[in-house]
Amino acid sequence: MLVPGFTGGPLDRADHVRHDAEALAALRGDWRARLLKLENFEPELTAEGTLAWTSLADAPEEAELVLLGLGAGGRPHFAAYVPGMRTPPGRSLRLFGMLDQFAPGEAATYAAARSVLDWHSRHGFCANCGQATAIMRAGWARKCSGCSAEHFPRVDPVVIMLAEHDGRALLGRGKGWPQGRYSALAGFVEPGESIEEAVAREIFEEAGVRVGGVRYVASQPWPFPSSLMMACVAVAEDDALEIDPNELEDAMWVTREEVRTVMAGGEGPFLAAPPYAIAHTLLTEWAKG
Repeated sequence: MLVPGFTGGPLDRADHVRHDAEALAALRGDWRARLLKLENFEPELTAEGTLAWTSLADAPEEAELVLLGLGAGGRPHFAAYVPGMRTPPGRSLRLFGMLDQFAPGEAATYAAARSVLDWHSRHGFCANCGQATAIMRAGWARKCSGCSAEHFPRVDPVVIMLAEHDGRALLGRGKGWPQGRYSALAGFVEPGESIEEAVAREIFEEAGVRVGGVRYVASQPWPFPSSLMMACVAVAEDDALEIDPNELEDAMWVTREEVRTVMAGGEGPFLAAPPYAIAHTLLTEWAKG
């Protein structure tokens, strides 16, 4: 199967080090330790599509180090959280242009760093009592200074799916998308809901199509800010559409042959999602039949 974007990270996350103060101190003191180069939450890339790194000596004085993991030979890799840093709204044109340039696995490392740093930027205070929190567990948790509650980075589950009927797949178009762009429908999983139930609910809410027979295809972390995209295919009861204009600008059914043509770079009735998006993986797999 086509490997989804933002997956395949090469680092060992080394959970066993996160609660070992001595081992963590040794990693911070390792002369080989590397610090991810970020500017306003955006990385630098080499000409080969690899992330740019520097020495821990370049970390700002007030920075807190987050252990991203261990590379070849146990070489430690860190990201720096600077108190007060804030994630910029949306994604810059520079970052958009960079997303399809990552070498395999590099985007996964960036995704982990961006998501956890964004989480720190929004969780400086305890949701339980309102007191200030402090970083713990090598940057993968925060502890409240008041009630001692421990807080951990959260991932928002999102279903992204195709409804299929009579050899065709349902695609939708969101408001403000690039001209001609259509993609799989998607939505957040709600509390008390399974993946299958979320798929059925979202397709019905957005396109008025009832489905069953939901099957899982693949998943992908999406670090804007911190979602887990779970790709599925469901079988539609019929092909009648009733589009919710608050959710979609348009929707249409496309054949496997049309999808194969578009995914191969040919002309068709829609513009495909970029390769780093799991919608691209989902459509590619569905087109194989």
